[in-house]
Amino acid sequence: MKTNVTQADNMTKGSEDVTSNTDVNQNFPIPAYQRPKLSGFEFYEKVLGSPKYVVAPMVDASELAWRILCRRHGAQLCYSPMYHSSCFIKDIKYRTEALQSCPEDRPFMIQFCGNDPKIMLEAALIAQDHCDGIDINLGCPQAIAKRGRYGAFLQDEWELLAEIVSTLHQHLQVPVTCKIRIFDDESKTIKYAQMLESAGAQIITVHGRTREMKGPMTGIADWEIIRKIRESVNIPVFANGNICCIYDVKRCMEVTGVNGVMSAEGNLHNPFLFDGVSPTAWDVANEYLNLVELYPCPKSFVRGHLFKIFHHLLSLKSNANERLKMANAYSIESFREVVNFLHDKYRPFHEGEAVWDGEVNENFVLDCNLTIPPWICQPYYRPPPAEHKQMLEEKQKAAECRVKEKYFDKEGNAISKKHMKKLKRLEKRAKIKIERHEELCTMVDCANTRGLKCDFNLCRICCKKKCFIETFNCSGHKVFIKDKRERAQHMEIIKKKMKPSNDVDDVSMDVE
Repeated sequence: MKTNVTQADNMTKGSEDVTSNTDVNQNFPIPAYQRPKLSGFEFYEKVLGSPKYVVAPMVDASELAWRILCRRHGAQLCYSPMYHSSCFIKDIKYRTEALQSCPEDRPFMIQFCGNDPKIMLEAALIAQDHCDGIDINLGCPQAIAKRGRYGAFLQDEWELLAEIVSTLHQHLQVPVTCKIRIFDDESKTIKYAQMLESAGAQIITVHGRTREMKGPMTGIADWEIIRKIRESVNIPVFANGNICCIYDVKRCMEVTGVNGVMSAEGNLHNPFLFDGVSPTAWDVANEYLNLVELYPCPKSFVRGHLFKIFHHLLSLKSNANERLKMANAYSIESFREVVNFLHDKYRPFHEGEAVWDGEVNENFVLDCNLTIPPWICQPYYRPPPAEHKQMLEEKQKAAECRVKEKYFDKEGNAISKKHMKKLKRLEKRAKIKIERHEELCTMVDCANTRGLKCDFNLCRICCKKKCFIETFNCSGHKVFIKDKRERAQHMEIIKKKMKPSNDVDDVSMDVE
């Protein structure tokens, strides 16, 4: 662990010895076989550094840029997004993006899902050199996990889970950990955790909700069952669920006695959570966008993060235009335009130069007398499941009592309610003008739009011509003229080397 801490410190200080930083980068990542395989508390303390603040594995969200942002603001351990073991093996691009890391990104766990021990082992063997441990996702409650038979939908197949965990434990050079959800039955949950420990899990992360508690039915996580699991196993336990601020972290550790606390949704709305501060949304966004420029990721990831960071601001009616621009942004520059607009609009209120009028989101009203300005990073609170059920029942009753109305378009034709809603949406969108900054091909006299991923900032036609004439490759347009010509030259050389031997054979045959 001392090596990993030193690497992270060197990256953050920046102004220290350049030579030592260069050596660290050259030796990164350290192959798994060169590192001792520790277990349980020894792994938790010596390799991971006894982390108490943990960033959860989040699909399309815990990418490298986000992990570095969190590490710079209190996070002591980060997990990769959940990766499907089968896709990881088959798709080179998927695998390359999954293994993106740097010396500052330590300690680091890579998480896989799947239901085939052999495939999961193959994926983990590829990934083990790039992380400190392999985590198995046994907690994903989404419909896609049900269709794929992985995540929380494997929690009833104990024999298969024991085989998966033990297979990875026996053949990997790094420890195996598991992230689980609880059962309605308390004793079954405890036996479940003990079974995973016996199979070889070195750390268990417990999300204190059942498989059915998701979306509007999320509800409150059960910290009491997490405490009982912690007392029933002999390995480190992380708690997950209801972690929205630093106070929740401290209270969770006091109640459960766990070794670390993992945050997911709370972290997405405030990545400075573990620092115990609530910064302005634009400060977080600008720091994150700077990291995205260093460690590129798909624009969909960036958009998702910015929507979470600016959730309370973009929920206001007065910011509908900015919300639409954010949804249609296609580059870092276009994301920055929205961030800068919101900064310029709300900075005077934040610094006391103007008085905030108190505009709030009508769908977000808390039963308290203390409100936080919407430009401050803050948790997102869902209404309780009972309240959601009541709302659905009221809607159902209203639908049954409602007299069927007739709707007409501008020409007086009768149309359905659904069609009328669509017309209103289109009319609303027409009023909002979105500027699209489409850049043109850099080739002289070409009026085509350039390819966003083109290596030469050209359109497809001009790129092909350039590659053909100058013998180049373009990964953006998937034009590989240079590679093809090099292969052809290589084959020609092989043929020439083979010709003399054939001639000798012919001569010897004539002599005979």
